[in-house]
Amino acid sequence: MRSRSAELDRGSVTAEFAVALPAIALVLAACLASVHLVAQQVRLTDAAADAARALGRGETSAVAESIATRVSGGARMTVAEDATFVCVTLSSSGAGLLAAIALEAESCAVTAGR
Repeated sequence: MRSRSAELDRGSVTAEFAVALPAIALVLAACLASVHLVAQQVRLTDAAADAARALGRGETSAVAESIATRVSGGARMTVAEDATFVCVTLSSSGAGLLAAIALEAESCAVTAGR
């Protein structure tokens, strides 16, 4: 025979799960957005290095910008040069839930004696 308290608790796990499910979904979405943000930062870093090496070899700024755009997926590029080094800075914003976060990567390369 069942006790009266067992009948009153019936369905409580379902109700607790229904309350916790949106919080679990929000945490999962934040984790996935963070992984996407880190991947985008890695792409920016690689693109800045590729563009800096291209400028260091003597390629034109247009060629370096096309390399940076292709690798990064469309970031803003700024170039700073001095007698020895050429530095490329790429900047972009996050996407999705983390769109307000600004991403930036910089890389420098030795110029080819220009």
